Amino acid sequence: MAVLHPRRVAWEGARTFAFAATTDAYWWLSDTLGHYLGLMYQLQLCETRLRLQADADALYAEAGAWRARLDALLDAQPGKAAILTQVIDETTARLP
Repeated sequence: MAVLHPRRVAWEGARTFAFAATTDAYWWLSDTLGHYLGLMYQLQLCETRLRLQADADALYAEAGAWRARLDALLDAQPGKAAILTQVIDETTARLP
């Protein structure tokens, strides 16, 4: 079993989720986040998508917001690192 470093998982997730928010992978990711992490994360991804559609230059700000969210999630629930890693890997595979 690989060692999962929570900060690294949060950073990879943040970059992946912010980028995926404006691609076709968004629809799969939205449903998956809702299923595994809860509706608040699904809603936050929708908000990220709307902000990025309005201002494409907000990508780094959105990635930063996701990093903070995922850091907090992994601090509170370290067991989510494994599923989060799987979601990141699957999302990355679905990106253009």
